[in-house]
Amino acid sequence: MSRSTNLRVGLASKGGYEEATSRFLSGAGLGVWRPNPRQYVGRISSVEGAEVLFQRPEDIVHKVADGSLDLGISGYDLVAEHAVDDPAVHVVVPDLGFRRCELVLAVPDAWLDIAGINDLADLAIKFKRQGRTLRIATKFTNLVSDYLYRHGVNYFELITAHGALEAAPSLGYADVIADLSETGVTLRDNHLRVIEGGVVLKAQACLIGNVTTIGESPNRLEQARKIIELCEAKLAARRFRIVTANVSGESQDAVADHIIGNLDVAGERGPTVSPVFPKDPRAGNWFSVSVIVPEDRMLAAVDHLRQAGSTGITVSSPDYMFANQSESFAKLCAAVREARQT
Repeated sequence: MSRSTNLRVGLASKGGYEEATSRFLSGAGLGVWRPNPRQYVGRISSVEGAEVLFQRPEDIVHKVADGSLDLGISGYDLVAEHAVDDPAVHVVVPDLGFRRCELVLAVPDAWLDIAGINDLADLAIKFKRQGRTLRIATKFTNLVSDYLYRHGVNYFELITAHGALEAAPSLGYADVIADLSETGVTLRDNHLRVIEGGVVLKAQACLIGNVTTIGESPNRLEQARKIIELCEAKLAARRFRIVTANVSGESQDAVADHIIGNLDVAGERGPTVSPVFPKDPRAGNWFSVSVIVPEDRMLAAVDHLRQAGSTGITVSSPDYMFANQSESFAKLCAAVREARQT
């Protein structure tokens, strides 16, 4: 039986990942409807026809890879571990701005002589000479083994483990752990520390897609575009602020010339200057000025407007910022075309 031409999107089914994903999508105008927590099928109200399937983050990666899902939000750590070499899997938006973490190598605090990755390599050699093997507990065997070999750690055994890895050294089934850490608090509470050079991977939530299944249907591609455009524009808007002020000046051109005099705070393309019609005709010429500036230039823009004699300066945040085209969607389309040719 052929499947529907509608898009299938995989989202985390429960826990903190589900909550963070739902908040992000709602903020991007992509509110997710789910009948109840026990239902594993839902929809995105603003993308008609698109179907949401709620899955574990790891399963989302596998199902995007095998074509059961067209798009999915999961952790880049899982993508890098399970699908980095899969030609069907394309990372559409690599950083959605939430669920940031690091895959790190951590050793017991008592290992005072093991400060960095080179020390760990030396220890692995020492263990081998003593007839034993350095044991590392991890859920990320591919990433960790590649990282260790690249950094000269050639003698080790990976212990595939699930659940709380922090207890592995104290329980005696591993010497070292390689696990995800957001704040490092759990590692410290379990008397572990990250070694210098021990960050295997920096990760965050990302949007991935199957270039084969998305490319099979123009409708799926258009539904994907709507999701990608809104996510990208929402993320872009976070970096900017809109600064608005009333400025007194001889003319519209004179006010514009002053604002453009400092290009760093003159807006993305330049200021918007429009006349204000004062309630008191004796007030002189006033103009409303708006500039869009990066967040880190916001106060500089305020100061520049003050120098022009501004009053009533306000700052707001744009909900979305759209470019002339979506860079992420353009890259997806290029990947779809490439997949069709192979």
